[in-house]
Amino acid sequence: MRKAILLLIFFSFLAGIAVGFVFKPQPITPGDVRAAASLIDLSFDGPEIDSMLSGLEDNRMDFQALHDTTIANSVMPAIQFNPFPKDFQVQRLQYPVQFGKAPKVKRPENMDDLAFYSVRELAELIHDKKLTSVELTTFCLNRLKKYNPELHCVITLTEDLAMEQARKADQEIKQGRYRGILHGIPFGAKDLLAVPGYPTTWGAKPYETQQFDSAATVIKRLEESGAVLVAKLSMGALAWGDVWFGAKTRNPWNTAQGSSGSSAGSASAVSAGLVPFAIGTETLGSIVSPSTVCGVTGLRPSYGRVSRSGAMALSWSMDKIGPICRSVEDCAIVFNAIYGPDNEDPTVVNAAFNYNTNAAVKKFRIGYVPRDFDRPYAFHQNDSIFLEQVKALGFELVPIELPEIPPIRFILEVEGAAAFDDLTRSNQDDLLVRQIKNAWPNVFRTSRFIPAVEYLQANRLRSGLIEALYERMKGVDLYLSPSWFGRNLTLTNLTGNPSVVMPTGLKDGLPTSITMTGQLLGEDKLLLFANYIQEHTNYHLNHPPGFLN
Repeated sequence: MRKAILLLIFFSFLAGIAVGFVFKPQPITPGDVRAAASLIDLSFDGPEIDSMLSGLEDNRMDFQALHDTTIANSVMPAIQFNPFPKDFQVQRLQYPVQFGKAPKVKRPENMDDLAFYSVRELAELIHDKKLTSVELTTFCLNRLKKYNPELHCVITLTEDLAMEQARKADQEIKQGRYRGILHGIPFGAKDLLAVPGYPTTWGAKPYETQQFDSAATVIKRLEESGAVLVAKLSMGALAWGDVWFGAKTRNPWNTAQGSSGSSAGSASAVSAGLVPFAIGTETLGSIVSPSTVCGVTGLRPSYGRVSRSGAMALSWSMDKIGPICRSVEDCAIVFNAIYGPDNEDPTVVNAAFNYNTNAAVKKFRIGYVPRDFDRPYAFHQNDSIFLEQVKALGFELVPIELPEIPPIRFILEVEGAAAFDDLTRSNQDDLLVRQIKNAWPNVFRTSRFIPAVEYLQANRLRSGLIEALYERMKGVDLYLSPSWFGRNLTLTNLTGNPSVVMPTGLKDGLPTSITMTGQLLGEDKLLLFANYIQEHTNYHLNHPPGFLN
Protein backbone atom coordinates (compact mmCIF):
# COMPACT_ATOMS: atom_id res chain seq x y z
CA MET A 1 0.00 0.00 0.00
CA ARG A 2 2.80 2.46 0.99
CA LYS A 3 4.61 1.68 -2.28
CA ALA A 4 1.47 2.39 -4.29
CA ILE A 5 1.01 5.75 -2.57
CA LEU A 6 4.61 6.73 -3.28
CA LEU A 7 4.19 5.78 -6.95
CA LEU A 8 0.99 7.84 -7.15
CA ILE A 9 2.82 10.86 -5.70
CA PHE A 10 5.71 10.39 -8.12
CA PHE A 11 3.51 10.17 -11.23
CA SER A 12 1.45 13.12 -10.01
CA PHE A 13 4.72 15.07 -9.75
CA LEU A 14 5.59 14.14 -13.36
CA ALA A 15 2.15 15.13 -14.51
CA GLY A 16 2.56 18.47 -12.77
CA ILE A 17 5.77 19.08 -14.68
CA ALA A 18 4.08 18.07 -17.96
CA VAL A 19 1.35 20.73 -17.60
CA GLY A 20 3.82 23.36 -16.37
CA PHE A 21 2.51 23.26 -12.82
CA VAL A 22 4.76 25.15 -10.38
CA PHE A 23 4.94 23.76 -6.87
CA LYS A 24 5.02 26.36 -4.12
CA PRO A 25 6.44 25.78 -0.66
CA GLN A 26 3.94 25.31 2.13
CA PRO A 27 3.02 28.55 3.96
CA ILE A 28 5.04 29.28 7.08
CA THR A 29 3.01 28.37 10.15
CA PRO A 30 3.20 29.56 13.76
CA GLY A 31 4.54 26.11 14.62
CA ASP A 32 7.40 26.59 12.15
CA VAL A 33 8.30 29.88 13.80
CA ARG A 34 8.23 28.43 17.31
CA ALA A 35 10.46 25.51 16.24
CA ALA A 36 12.93 27.79 14.47
CA ALA A 37 13.00 30.23 17.40
CA SER A 38 13.80 27.44 19.83
CA LEU A 39 16.97 26.66 17.88
CA ILE A 40 18.33 30.14 18.59
CA ASP A 41 17.17 30.59 22.19
CA LEU A 42 14.20 32.85 21.42
CA SER A 43 10.53 32.73 22.36
CA PHE A 44 7.62 34.69 20.86
CA ASP A 45 3.96 34.79 21.88
CA GLY A 46 1.04 34.22 19.52
CA PRO A 47 0.39 37.84 18.44
CA GLU A 48 4.13 38.40 17.88
CA ILE A 49 4.31 35.34 15.66
CA ASP A 50 1.21 36.37 13.70
CA SER A 51 2.79 39.74 12.99
CA MET A 52 5.97 38.06 11.74
CA LEU A 53 4.43 35.64 9.23
CA SER A 54 4.10 37.96 6.25
CA GLY A 55 7.60 39.34 6.74
CA LEU A 56 9.01 35.84 6.95
CA GLU A 57 7.29 34.94 3.69
CA ASP A 58 8.82 38.02 2.06
CA ASN A 59 12.25 37.03 3.35
CA ARG A 60 11.83 33.54 1.99
CA MET A 61 11.07 34.93 -1.45
CA ASP A 62 14.25 37.02 -1.27
CA PHE A 63 16.24 33.96 -0.22
CA GLN A 64 14.86 31.99 -3.15
CA ALA A 65 15.91 34.77 -5.51
CA LEU A 66 19.43 34.62 -4.04
CA HIS A 67 19.53 30.87 -4.57
CA ASP A 68 18.82 31.38 -8.27
CA THR A 69 21.99 33.50 -8.52
CA THR A 70 25.36 31.87 -9.12
CA ILE A 71 28.13 33.45 -7.03
CA ALA A 72 31.72 32.39 -7.76
CA ASN A 73 33.87 31.28 -4.83
CA SER A 74 36.24 34.15 -5.66
CA VAL A 75 33.66 36.87 -4.92
CA MET A 76 34.22 38.42 -1.48
CA PRO A 77 31.43 39.80 0.74
CA ALA A 78 31.10 43.59 0.90
CA ILE A 79 31.69 43.33 4.65
CA GLN A 80 35.46 43.39 5.26
CA PHE A 81 37.20 42.13 8.40
CA ASN A 82 39.55 44.61 10.08
CA PRO A 83 42.10 42.96 12.43
CA PHE A 84 43.68 46.19 13.68
CA PRO A 85 43.11 47.59 17.18
CA LYS A 86 42.01 51.21 17.57
CA ASP A 87 45.44 52.80 18.12
CA PHE A 88 47.40 50.40 15.89
CA GLN A 89 49.95 52.10 13.65
CA VAL A 90 50.97 50.45 10.37
CA GLN A 91 54.72 50.68 9.70
CA ARG A 92 55.04 51.70 6.05
CA LEU A 93 58.69 52.83 5.93
CA GLN A 94 60.57 50.06 4.15
CA TYR A 95 64.31 49.56 4.61
CA PRO A 96 66.45 47.17 2.54
CA VAL A 97 65.82 43.55 3.48
CA GLN A 98 69.02 41.83 4.55
CA PHE A 99 69.28 38.09 4.95
CA GLY A 100 72.17 36.33 6.64
CA LYS A 101 75.59 35.86 5.10
CA ALA A 102 75.50 33.49 2.13
CA PRO A 103 76.67 30.02 3.16
CA LYS A 104 79.70 28.38 1.63
CA VAL A 105 78.45 25.26 -0.05
CA LYS A 106 79.84 22.71 -2.50
CA ARG A 107 78.04 20.60 -5.01
CA PRO A 108 77.67 17.19 -3.33
CA GLU A 109 79.22 14.11 -4.85
CA ASN A 110 76.00 12.24 -4.13
CA MET A 111 73.05 14.15 -5.61
CA ASP A 112 70.71 12.58 -3.03
CA ASP A 113 72.30 14.89 -0.47
CA LEU A 114 70.56 17.83 -2.17
CA ALA A 115 67.23 16.60 -0.81
CA PHE A 116 67.66 18.44 2.47
CA TYR A 117 69.67 21.46 1.43
CA SER A 118 68.05 24.73 2.41
CA VAL A 119 66.76 27.22 -0.15
CA ARG A 120 69.72 29.46 0.68
CA GLU A 121 72.25 26.65 0.11
CA LEU A 122 70.65 25.62 -3.17
CA ALA A 123 70.54 29.26 -4.27
CA GLU A 124 74.29 29.59 -3.77
CA LEU A 125 74.93 26.52 -5.91
CA ILE A 126 72.74 27.89 -8.68
CA HIS A 127 74.10 31.43 -8.41
CA ASP A 128 77.68 30.16 -8.60
CA LYS A 129 76.75 27.92 -11.56
CA LYS A 130 77.75 24.78 -9.66
CA LEU A 131 74.24 23.43 -10.21
CA THR A 132 71.65 24.24 -12.85
CA SER A 133 67.98 24.76 -12.26
CA VAL A 134 67.25 22.02 -14.80
CA GLU A 135 69.36 19.58 -12.77
CA LEU A 136 67.70 20.55 -9.50
CA THR A 137 64.21 20.55 -11.01
CA THR A 138 64.75 17.13 -12.56
CA PHE A 139 66.03 15.89 -9.20
CA CYS A 140 62.88 17.12 -7.40
CA LEU A 141 60.53 15.75 -10.05
CA ASN A 142 62.20 12.34 -9.78
CA ARG A 143 61.86 12.34 -5.99
CA LEU A 144 58.22 13.36 -6.25
CA LYS A 145 57.57 10.48 -8.64
CA LYS A 146 59.53 8.04 -6.47
CA TYR A 147 57.92 8.83 -3.12
CA ASN A 148 54.44 10.05 -3.98
CA PRO A 149 53.03 6.49 -4.17
CA GLU A 150 54.02 6.17 -0.51
CA LEU A 151 53.11 9.67 0.70
CA HIS A 152 50.18 10.65 -1.56
CA CYS A 153 51.29 14.27 -1.33
CA VAL A 154 50.92 15.22 -5.01
CA ILE A 155 47.67 15.87 -6.84
CA THR A 156 49.23 17.10 -10.10
CA LEU A 157 52.83 17.21 -11.29
CA THR A 158 53.48 20.34 -13.34
CA GLU A 159 56.43 18.78 -15.14
CA ASP A 160 56.13 20.55 -18.51
CA LEU A 161 55.78 23.96 -16.88
CA ALA A 162 58.60 23.21 -14.43
CA MET A 163 61.09 22.23 -17.12
CA GLU A 164 60.19 25.29 -19.16
CA GLN A 165 60.70 27.56 -16.14
CA ALA A 166 63.96 25.82 -15.19
CA ARG A 167 65.41 26.21 -18.70
CA LYS A 168 64.42 29.86 -18.68
CA ALA A 169 66.07 30.37 -15.27
CA ASP A 170 69.32 28.77 -16.45
CA GLN A 171 69.36 30.93 -19.57
CA GLU A 172 68.78 34.14 -17.59
CA ILE A 173 71.45 33.28 -15.04
CA LYS A 174 73.89 32.43 -17.81
CA GLN A 175 73.22 35.88 -19.28
CA GLY A 176 73.84 37.57 -15.93
CA ARG A 177 70.17 38.33 -15.17
CA TYR A 178 70.01 36.83 -11.69
CA ARG A 179 66.66 37.63 -10.05
CA GLY A 180 67.55 36.71 -6.48
CA ILE A 181 67.63 33.85 -4.01
CA LEU A 182 64.58 32.02 -5.38
CA HIS A 183 65.77 32.08 -8.99
CA GLY A 184 65.72 28.52 -10.30
CA ILE A 185 64.52 27.00 -7.01
CA PRO A 186 61.74 24.37 -7.33
CA PHE A 187 58.67 24.54 -5.10
CA GLY A 188 55.25 23.02 -4.60
CA ALA A 189 51.92 24.75 -4.08
CA LYS A 190 48.85 23.65 -2.18
CA ASP A 191 46.21 22.75 -4.74
CA LEU A 192 43.87 25.59 -3.89
CA LEU A 193 46.08 28.06 -5.78
CA ALA A 194 45.13 28.55 -9.41
CA VAL A 195 47.68 27.70 -12.12
CA PRO A 196 46.58 28.04 -15.77
CA GLY A 197 46.82 24.85 -17.80
CA TYR A 198 46.47 22.58 -14.78
CA PRO A 199 43.53 21.49 -12.61
CA THR A 200 42.97 23.28 -9.32
CA THR A 201 41.01 20.63 -7.48
CA TRP A 202 40.73 22.00 -3.94
CA GLY A 203 41.28 18.36 -2.94
CA ALA A 204 37.60 17.63 -3.54
CA LYS A 205 36.00 15.26 -6.06
CA PRO A 206 33.40 17.76 -7.35
CA TYR A 207 36.24 20.04 -8.49
CA GLU A 208 38.62 17.37 -9.80
CA THR A 209 38.75 18.80 -13.34
CA GLN A 210 38.31 22.49 -12.45
CA GLN A 211 40.68 24.91 -14.23
CA PHE A 212 41.23 28.67 -14.11
CA ASP A 213 42.51 31.03 -16.80
CA SER A 214 44.78 33.12 -14.58
CA ALA A 215 47.29 32.30 -11.87
CA ALA A 216 46.94 33.11 -8.18
CA THR A 217 48.91 36.19 -7.13
CA VAL A 218 51.24 34.07 -4.97
CA ILE A 219 52.07 31.88 -7.96
CA LYS A 220 52.68 34.95 -10.14
CA ARG A 221 55.01 36.49 -7.58
CA LEU A 222 57.04 33.34 -7.17
CA GLU A 223 57.29 33.03 -10.94
CA GLU A 224 58.48 36.65 -11.08
CA SER A 225 61.17 35.76 -8.53
CA GLY A 226 62.32 32.94 -10.83
CA ALA A 227 61.03 30.05 -8.71
CA VAL A 228 60.02 26.83 -10.50
CA LEU A 229 56.65 25.18 -9.81
CA VAL A 230 57.07 21.38 -9.85
CA ALA A 231 53.81 20.18 -8.28
CA LYS A 232 50.38 21.04 -7.02
CA LEU A 233 50.34 19.40 -3.63
CA SER A 234 47.57 17.62 -1.79
CA MET A 235 45.20 19.17 0.70
CA GLY A 236 42.36 17.90 2.78
CA ALA A 237 39.16 18.32 0.77
CA LEU A 238 38.14 22.01 0.86
CA ALA A 239 40.96 22.68 3.34
CA TRP A 240 40.18 20.33 6.21
CA GLY A 241 42.31 17.38 7.26
CA ASP A 242 44.67 15.24 5.19
CA VAL A 243 42.09 13.20 3.25
CA TRP A 244 41.48 14.18 -0.37
CA PHE A 245 39.79 12.42 -3.28
CA GLY A 246 42.94 10.46 -4.15
CA ALA A 247 44.06 9.18 -0.76
CA LYS A 248 45.21 10.18 2.70
CA THR A 249 48.48 12.14 2.68
CA ARG A 250 51.12 10.48 4.84
CA ASN A 251 53.59 11.68 7.44
CA PRO A 252 57.18 10.91 6.32
CA TRP A 253 58.16 10.22 9.94
CA ASN A 254 55.56 7.45 10.14
CA THR A 255 53.78 6.62 6.91
CA ALA A 256 51.12 4.68 8.80
CA GLN A 257 49.88 8.08 9.98
CA GLY A 258 48.46 11.07 8.14
CA SER A 259 50.37 14.31 7.80
CA SER A 260 47.58 16.37 9.40
CA GLY A 261 46.04 19.16 7.38
CA SER A 262 44.93 20.88 5.49
CA SER A 263 48.31 21.87 4.00
CA ALA A 264 49.00 18.16 4.10
CA GLY A 265 50.99 17.70 0.93
CA SER A 266 52.99 20.89 1.40
CA ALA A 267 54.35 19.82 4.79
CA SER A 268 54.83 16.17 3.78
CA ALA A 269 56.76 17.04 0.60
CA VAL A 270 59.10 19.48 2.35
CA SER A 271 59.68 17.08 5.23
CA ALA A 272 60.56 14.19 2.90
CA GLY A 273 62.98 16.32 0.87
CA LEU A 274 60.85 16.30 -2.28
CA VAL A 275 60.76 20.09 -2.66
CA PRO A 276 62.88 22.81 -1.01
CA PHE A 277 59.79 24.78 0.01
CA ALA A 278 56.04 24.82 -0.46
CA ILE A 279 53.10 27.18 -0.10
CA GLY A 280 50.37 26.38 2.40
CA THR A 281 47.35 28.15 3.78
CA GLU A 282 45.80 28.41 7.22
CA THR A 283 42.34 29.24 8.46
CA LEU A 284 42.45 27.43 11.80
CA GLY A 285 45.72 25.47 12.06
CA SER A 286 46.44 24.30 8.53
CA ILE A 287 50.07 25.49 8.52
CA VAL A 288 50.81 25.02 12.21
CA SER A 289 49.43 21.50 12.46
CA PRO A 290 51.02 19.73 9.46
CA SER A 291 54.31 21.58 10.05
CA THR A 292 54.29 20.17 13.58
CA VAL A 293 53.48 16.62 12.51
CA CYS A 294 56.05 16.61 9.70
CA GLY A 295 58.82 18.38 11.63
CA VAL A 296 59.23 21.40 9.36
CA THR A 297 59.13 25.17 9.86
CA GLY A 298 56.04 27.13 8.88
CA LEU A 299 55.04 30.79 8.82
CA ARG A 300 51.41 31.78 9.13
CA PRO A 301 51.49 35.49 8.24
CA SER A 302 49.23 38.17 9.63
CA TYR A 303 45.77 38.43 8.15
CA GLY A 304 45.99 40.93 5.32
CA ARG A 305 49.67 40.33 4.53
CA VAL A 306 49.53 38.04 1.48
CA SER A 307 47.02 38.32 -1.35
CA ARG A 308 44.52 35.50 -1.62
CA SER A 309 43.59 36.36 -5.20
CA GLY A 310 43.33 33.10 -7.14
CA ALA A 311 43.09 31.01 -3.98
CA MET A 312 40.06 29.02 -2.86
CA ALA A 313 38.06 30.96 -0.30
CA LEU A 314 36.94 29.13 2.82
CA SER A 315 36.67 31.98 5.32
CA TRP A 316 37.09 35.50 3.98
CA SER A 317 37.94 36.84 7.43
CA MET A 318 40.36 34.06 8.46
CA ASP A 319 42.16 32.64 5.40
CA LYS A 320 45.92 33.28 5.24
CA ILE A 321 48.69 32.10 2.86
CA GLY A 322 52.25 31.34 3.96
CA PRO A 323 55.40 29.29 3.34
CA ILE A 324 56.35 25.88 4.71
CA CYS A 325 60.13 25.38 4.64
CA ARG A 326 63.09 23.62 6.23
CA SER A 327 64.24 26.69 8.14
CA VAL A 328 63.07 30.05 9.45
CA GLU A 329 65.36 31.94 7.09
CA ASP A 330 63.85 30.10 4.13
CA CYS A 331 60.40 31.20 5.36
CA ALA A 332 61.63 34.80 5.48
CA ILE A 333 63.02 34.53 1.94
CA VAL A 334 59.76 33.15 0.53
CA PHE A 335 57.59 35.57 2.50
CA ASN A 336 59.63 38.47 1.15
CA ALA A 337 58.69 37.36 -2.36
CA ILE A 338 54.94 36.96 -1.83
CA TYR A 339 53.72 39.61 0.62
CA GLY A 340 52.11 42.96 -0.18
CA PRO A 341 49.15 44.46 -2.08
CA ASP A 342 48.24 43.38 -5.61
CA ASN A 343 45.13 45.49 -6.33
CA GLU A 344 43.11 42.25 -6.34
CA ASP A 345 42.60 41.34 -2.69
CA PRO A 346 41.28 44.45 -0.87
CA THR A 347 42.22 43.08 2.55
CA VAL A 348 45.98 43.26 1.89
CA VAL A 349 47.75 46.05 3.78
CA ASN A 350 50.65 48.08 2.43
CA ALA A 351 53.07 47.51 5.32
CA ALA A 352 56.84 47.21 5.58
CA PHE A 353 58.78 43.98 6.12
CA ASN A 354 62.04 45.16 7.67
CA TYR A 355 63.88 41.88 8.02
CA ASN A 356 67.55 42.51 8.76
CA THR A 357 69.79 39.91 10.35
CA ASN A 358 71.93 42.74 11.75
CA ALA A 359 69.05 43.79 14.00
CA ALA A 360 69.58 43.78 17.76
CA VAL A 361 67.58 40.61 18.37
CA LYS A 362 68.88 40.37 21.95
CA LYS A 363 66.90 43.52 22.76
CA PHE A 364 63.58 41.95 21.78
CA ARG A 365 61.17 41.40 24.65
CA ILE A 366 59.89 37.82 24.60
CA GLY A 367 56.72 36.72 26.33
CA TYR A 368 55.47 33.26 27.20
CA VAL A 369 52.22 31.77 28.48
CA PRO A 370 52.96 30.09 31.86
CA ARG A 371 49.34 28.98 32.30
CA ASP A 372 49.79 26.61 29.36
CA PHE A 373 53.46 25.66 29.69
CA ASP A 374 53.07 24.77 33.39
CA ARG A 375 50.36 22.16 32.83
CA PRO A 376 50.87 18.60 31.53
CA TYR A 377 50.45 18.09 27.77
CA ALA A 378 52.00 16.03 24.97
CA PHE A 379 55.01 18.24 24.16
CA HIS A 380 55.64 19.43 27.72
CA GLN A 381 59.12 17.95 28.16
CA ASN A 382 60.53 19.21 24.86
CA ASP A 383 58.91 22.63 25.32
CA SER A 384 60.42 22.93 28.79
CA ILE A 385 63.88 22.14 27.42
CA PHE A 386 63.36 24.67 24.63
CA LEU A 387 62.35 27.44 27.06
CA GLU A 388 65.50 26.80 29.09
CA GLN A 389 67.58 27.04 25.92
CA VAL A 390 65.96 30.40 25.11
CA LYS A 391 66.82 31.66 28.60
CA ALA A 392 70.38 30.34 28.27
CA LEU A 393 70.77 32.48 25.15
CA GLY A 394 70.18 35.56 27.29
CA PHE A 395 66.46 36.21 26.87
CA GLU A 396 64.22 37.00 29.83
CA LEU A 397 60.80 35.43 29.36
CA VAL A 398 57.97 37.78 30.34
CA PRO A 399 54.79 36.01 31.53
CA ILE A 400 51.58 37.02 29.79
CA GLU A 401 48.00 35.81 30.10
CA LEU A 402 45.97 35.27 26.95
CA PRO A 403 42.37 36.53 26.90
CA GLU A 404 39.48 34.12 27.13
CA ILE A 405 37.85 33.28 23.80
CA PRO A 406 34.08 33.72 23.57
CA PRO A 407 32.19 30.94 21.74
CA ILE A 408 32.62 32.48 18.27
CA ARG A 409 34.45 29.82 16.26
CA PHE A 410 31.28 29.38 14.23
CA ILE A 411 32.33 32.49 12.26
CA LEU A 412 34.48 30.16 10.19
CA GLU A 413 31.65 27.69 9.71
CA VAL A 414 29.19 30.35 8.55
CA GLU A 415 31.66 31.76 6.02
CA GLY A 416 32.54 28.28 4.80
CA ALA A 417 28.88 27.39 4.35
CA ALA A 418 28.40 30.57 2.30
CA ALA A 419 31.53 29.90 0.21
CA PHE A 420 30.20 26.42 -0.65
CA ASP A 421 26.48 27.08 -0.67
CA ASP A 422 26.14 25.68 -4.19
CA LEU A 423 27.87 22.46 -3.14
CA THR A 424 25.34 21.89 -0.36
CA ARG A 425 22.32 22.81 -2.49
CA SER A 426 23.39 20.58 -5.38
CA ASN A 427 24.02 17.64 -3.02
CA GLN A 428 27.47 17.28 -4.56
CA ASP A 429 28.80 17.41 -1.01
CA ASP A 430 27.96 13.69 -1.04
CA LEU A 431 31.01 13.23 -3.30
CA LEU A 432 33.47 14.29 -0.60
CA VAL A 433 35.36 11.36 0.90
CA ARG A 434 34.86 12.28 4.55
CA GLN A 435 31.18 12.01 5.50
CA ILE A 436 31.46 11.88 9.29
CA LYS A 437 29.76 14.33 11.65
CA ASN A 438 32.95 16.36 12.07
CA ALA A 439 33.54 17.05 8.38
CA TRP A 440 32.54 19.76 5.91
CA PRO A 441 29.36 18.23 4.45
CA ASN A 442 27.66 18.05 7.85
CA VAL A 443 29.22 21.31 9.13
CA PHE A 444 28.00 23.23 6.07
CA ARG A 445 24.48 21.87 6.55
CA THR A 446 24.45 22.61 10.27
CA SER A 447 25.78 26.13 9.71
CA ARG A 448 22.73 27.03 7.63
CA PHE A 449 20.90 27.33 10.95
CA ILE A 450 23.24 29.97 12.40
CA PRO A 451 21.36 33.30 12.18
CA ALA A 452 22.89 36.40 10.62
CA VAL A 453 22.35 38.28 13.88
CA GLU A 454 24.46 35.77 15.82
CA TYR A 455 27.18 35.91 13.15
CA LEU A 456 27.39 39.68 13.50
CA GLN A 457 27.28 39.52 17.29
CA ALA A 458 30.16 37.03 17.21
CA ASN A 459 32.19 39.44 15.09
CA ARG A 460 31.49 42.24 17.55
CA LEU A 461 32.89 40.06 20.32
CA ARG A 462 35.82 39.33 18.01
CA SER A 463 36.61 43.06 17.95
CA GLY A 464 36.88 42.96 21.73
CA LEU A 465 39.15 39.91 21.51
CA ILE A 466 41.49 41.76 19.14
CA GLU A 467 41.71 44.70 21.56
CA ALA A 468 42.30 42.40 24.53
CA LEU A 469 45.21 40.52 22.93
CA TYR A 470 46.73 43.77 21.68
CA GLU A 471 46.69 45.20 25.22
CA ARG A 472 48.29 42.08 26.71
CA MET A 473 51.04 42.08 24.09
CA LYS A 474 52.03 45.72 24.58
CA GLY A 475 55.00 44.78 26.77
CA VAL A 476 56.47 42.21 24.37
CA ASP A 477 57.52 41.91 20.73
CA LEU A 478 56.31 38.32 20.51
CA TYR A 479 55.48 35.39 22.79
CA LEU A 480 55.94 31.62 22.99
CA SER A 481 53.14 29.10 23.49
CA PRO A 482 52.53 25.37 23.00
CA SER A 483 51.56 24.56 19.42
CA TRP A 484 48.71 22.19 20.19
CA PHE A 485 47.72 23.00 23.75
CA GLY A 486 45.86 25.96 25.18
CA ARG A 487 43.89 28.63 23.37
CA ASN A 488 46.60 30.31 21.30
CA LEU A 489 45.95 28.60 17.95
CA THR A 490 42.25 29.47 17.86
CA LEU A 491 42.81 32.89 19.43
CA THR A 492 45.40 34.10 16.95
CA ASN A 493 43.55 32.81 13.91
CA LEU A 494 40.60 34.90 15.07
CA THR A 495 42.71 38.00 15.75
CA GLY A 496 44.92 37.63 12.68
CA ASN A 497 48.31 37.66 14.45
CA PRO A 498 51.26 35.95 12.70
CA SER A 499 52.91 32.80 14.02
CA VAL A 500 56.01 30.75 13.34
CA VAL A 501 55.95 27.06 14.20
CA MET A 502 59.32 25.32 14.43
CA PRO A 503 60.52 21.85 15.45
CA THR A 504 61.81 21.23 18.97
CA GLY A 505 63.05 17.65 18.69
CA LEU A 506 61.40 14.25 18.78
CA LYS A 507 59.07 12.38 21.12
CA ASP A 508 58.64 8.66 20.56
CA GLY A 509 60.29 9.09 17.17
CA LEU A 510 57.89 11.81 15.99
CA PRO A 511 58.50 15.58 15.74
CA THR A 512 57.37 18.10 18.33
CA SER A 513 57.09 21.85 17.85
CA ILE A 514 56.64 25.18 19.58
CA THR A 515 54.78 28.27 18.36
CA MET A 516 55.97 31.88 18.40
CA THR A 517 53.33 34.58 17.90
CA GLY A 518 54.13 38.13 16.83
CA GLN A 519 52.46 41.50 16.77
CA LEU A 520 50.14 42.17 13.84
CA LEU A 521 52.28 42.81 10.74
CA GLY A 522 55.30 41.97 12.94
CA GLU A 523 56.68 39.17 10.76
CA ASP A 524 60.11 40.82 10.66
CA LYS A 525 60.82 40.63 14.41
CA LEU A 526 59.03 37.29 14.68
CA LEU A 527 61.19 35.69 12.00
CA LEU A 528 64.40 37.35 13.20
CA PHE A 529 63.95 35.95 16.70
CA ALA A 530 62.88 32.51 15.48
CA ASN A 531 65.87 32.40 13.11
CA TYR A 532 68.26 33.37 15.90
CA ILE A 533 66.95 30.60 18.15
CA GLN A 534 66.92 28.05 15.34
CA GLU A 535 70.54 28.79 14.50
CA HIS A 536 71.45 27.95 18.10
CA THR A 537 69.37 24.78 18.46
CA ASN A 538 69.48 22.87 15.14
CA TYR A 539 66.31 20.79 15.70
CA HIS A 540 65.35 21.63 12.12
CA LEU A 541 68.23 19.50 10.87
CA ASN A 542 66.42 16.29 11.88
CA HIS A 543 64.99 14.52 8.82
CA PRO A 544 62.78 11.42 8.44
CA PRO A 545 65.16 8.45 8.08
CA GLY A 546 63.15 6.69 5.39
CA PHE A 547 63.70 9.47 2.84
CA LEU A 548 67.42 10.18 3.03
CA ASN A 549 68.17 8.81 -0.44
